[in-house]
Amino acid sequence: MKRFLSAGLLAILTLSACACGHKPKTGFVTANGVQLQYIDWGGSGPALILIHGLGFNPHYFDDLAPAFTDRFRVVAYARRGHGQSEAKGPYDTATLTEDLRALMDGLGITKAHLAGHSMGGDEITAMAGTHPERVDRIVYLDAAYDWADPTYVAAFKAIPPIYMKAPPGAMRSLDAYQAYLRTKWFLDVSDPSRFDECIQDLVVVQPDGTVRHRMSQSAMQALVTTLLTDHRDYAKVRSPALAIYPASLPDVRNGDSSQRAQMLAWEQKYMVPFRAASVARVRRELPKVEILNVPGNHMDFVFVSRGQVVAAMRRFLLPRS
Repeated sequence: MKRFLSAGLLAILTLSACACGHKPKTGFVTANGVQLQYIDWGGSGPALILIHGLGFNPHYFDDLAPAFTDRFRVVAYARRGHGQSEAKGPYDTATLTEDLRALMDGLGITKAHLAGHSMGGDEITAMAGTHPERVDRIVYLDAAYDWADPTYVAAFKAIPPIYMKAPPGAMRSLDAYQAYLRTKWFLDVSDPSRFDECIQDLVVVQPDGTVRHRMSQSAMQALVTTLLTDHRDYAKVRSPALAIYPASLPDVRNGDSSQRAQMLAWEQKYMVPFRAASVARVRRELPKVEILNVPGNHMDFVFVSRGQVVAAMRRFLLPRS
């Protein structure tokens, strides 16, 4: 079946492809006692700060950010322990939230819209609750979950090992690692250049050509502990919110038939009911929330459903006439 775009959406997609013709600026700012890497795509208008998920880096937004620079100043940063940022504890949510506040101070941003992916939902929730004068609107990019909920903690512990561990050979070269993550997360993204810089920044190439993860194991363990123990407090949030949910957390088509069956069973047993309960909770506890469901998985939906995500965010964030 052919899909037809409205004139408005077509204009948005055309603008998205060309709005950031210049190379974004990458820099560092000292925030809350640590050096944080940031990417600034520039743009005019109010600030829009993008916050990546656990284990990733601000290049995750390379494909999405240019869609907003005509109306916003768009910035993303690497949470402490991620990307090129300093790996220095502690890694609790309160500290990570103060990192965000201090980053805004360092970049001269008084108030901003915040969009968080995955774990980034912790920081945007806490920032909106503790510093409401600094936050305008918030967007949850598959991030409107309380990851410390016992239901999710049980789900996390039950994730099949194939999902958590790279297969043998994935670390033998950068090409092998990129191929592994493309298969794991981005099967439906035909142009790998849209996310390759993000994948490249996850690892360090060794003299023998093999790669190792850039993030230290100790930082990862500390951040996982934060993810699974620091509860969300939606009651303090007064900012209008948009919560976008893709169809699944893992790509349930990854791997052989046995692996696919394991991941599908995990998604249906744990994530389907947890997602439904999470949506019900944010509807109850966030005073002004909008919900959007889109195709894709936890990592690829901002690519495969880019048009829907961009259109929804622009409508939500832009001033009403």
